[in-house]
Amino acid sequence: MKKIVAIIGRPNVGKSTLFNRLIGLRKAVVVDEPGVTRDLNYGDVFECGRTFTLVDTGGFEPGSPNAIQTQVREQATYAIEDADLILLLFDGRTGPTGEDAALVKMLRKVAKPVVYGVNKIDSATLEPDLSEFYSLGVDPVLGFSAEGGRNLNELLDAILANLPDEHEEEPDPDTVRVAIVGRPNVGKSSLLNRLTGGKRSLVSPIAGTTRDPVDMPFERGGKKYLFIDTAGIRKKMKISHKVEAYSAIAAVHSIERCDLAVLVIDATSGITTQDEKIAGLIEDNFKCCVIVVNKWDAIEKDTKTMNRAVDMIREKLAFVAYAPVLFISALTGHRALQVFDTVDSVMEQSAIKTSTSRLNSVLEYAVCAHHPPAHKGKMVKFYYMTQTGVKPPAFTLFVNNADGIKDSYRRYLTNYFRRELETKEVPMRFKFKRRH
Repeated sequence: MKKIVAIIGRPNVGKSTLFNRLIGLRKAVVVDEPGVTRDLNYGDVFECGRTFTLVDTGGFEPGSPNAIQTQVREQATYAIEDADLILLLFDGRTGPTGEDAALVKMLRKVAKPVVYGVNKIDSATLEPDLSEFYSLGVDPVLGFSAEGGRNLNELLDAILANLPDEHEEEPDPDTVRVAIVGRPNVGKSSLLNRLTGGKRSLVSPIAGTTRDPVDMPFERGGKKYLFIDTAGIRKKMKISHKVEAYSAIAAVHSIERCDLAVLVIDATSGITTQDEKIAGLIEDNFKCCVIVVNKWDAIEKDTKTMNRAVDMIREKLAFVAYAPVLFISALTGHRALQVFDTVDSVMEQSAIKTSTSRLNSVLEYAVCAHHPPAHKGKMVKFYYMTQTGVKPPAFTLFVNNADGIKDSYRRYLTNYFRRELETKEVPMRFKFKRRH
C-alpha cells in the first residue's frame, strides 16, 4: 500500500505550488474520463523505485489572525491523523512566525516522521536565511524553491529517507475486502453495524495519534469478508467546506486496500461534490463498486422515485456508471442485507476469466459494428487481444497504432464487452499496445 505524505503549513507558504511541482514532474499514470471534474488535491509521486501519495492540505479561507491560527491547527491535525509522513513548510521570505512555532509544537507530540522545508529559497544567496528557522528547534531544515525547482531533488531524497518502509499485505484470497466509504453522517458506521449484527469493535482515538481505518473480519453463509470502515471520512468537516480534501487521505488508504468499495450516499441530501470526488477515487484505483443510497425511508416516494434517483446517480457519477445501486435504510434494516448479495455478485463478475478465442470473437464483432475512425489518415487495425488480469478484469489489445484509440472508442469497447461478457457491473481496463 502506498504511503501518504501530507503537506501542511500556514497560508501562502507555497504548499500548492510545491504539490503541483512534484506531481507535474513525476505524475503517475491515472485513469481520466473526459468531461468529469475531480479536483481532490492528491496524486502519486514515483521516485527511485518507490511510489507515495502526496496530499495538498492547502485551501482554507483566511479570516482574523486568531481564526487563521485555529484553522491551521485543526486542519493540520486532520492531515497528521492519517498521513505516514508530514512535510511541514515554512516561508523563507517572511521568516519563522508564531503559527509556525505552534505547528512545530504540535508535531512534537505525535509519533510521525517530519521533514521541515523552507520554501522560496530561490538562490544560494538566500541560504543564510535558513538559520532563522533553527530557532524553532527543528533540525535539519531544507531550503528549496517550489516555483523555480531549486533543490527539489534534495527534498525528495529527504522524504524517501524518512518515509516508513512499505509492507506488502498478503491478502487472503478467500476473503473479500470491502471498504465502506462516503461523506460524514451518511450512515457508514450504522451500515457496518447493521451488516455485522452490531458487533463492531469500539475504537477510542486520542488526539494527535494515528487512527487507522477499522478492519473487521466477518463471516456469513460460509463466505469471508473484511470490512474496512473508513476512519478518515468522518465527522470532522464542520469548519469549512475546504477541509473536505483531508478526507481523501484516509479514503486513499482504504480504497487502495479493498477489493470493492461500498459508496454510501445520503438520500436526503442527494449527490454532492464530495460524493463525486470519492467515486473518482474508486475509479482511479480501478476498484469494484456498489452504490448504497441510505436513509431511503426518509424520502417521500412515488412509483418513479427510485428510477429518477438511479438516473441522477448514473448522470452525476458517470465514471462509476457500472456500479449497481441499492436503496436501503441502515436505521431500520430495510434491504440492508442485500448489500451482501450484491457484493457477492459483483465479485463473481470481476473474477470471470474469458478465453482468448472468445475475446477475439467479441472484438471482431465490436469492430465490425463500429470501426474506430482513421488516425492521421491511416486506418486503425486490431490484431488480437488477451485477458491480463481479474478482480477486476483487465485486457491488452494489440493494434497498429495505439495513439489512434480515442477515449470515446475506448468507452465504446468497454460497454460492448461488459454486455457480451456478462460483466455489466464491474470496471474494465483496456490497454492498447502497438504490435512491432
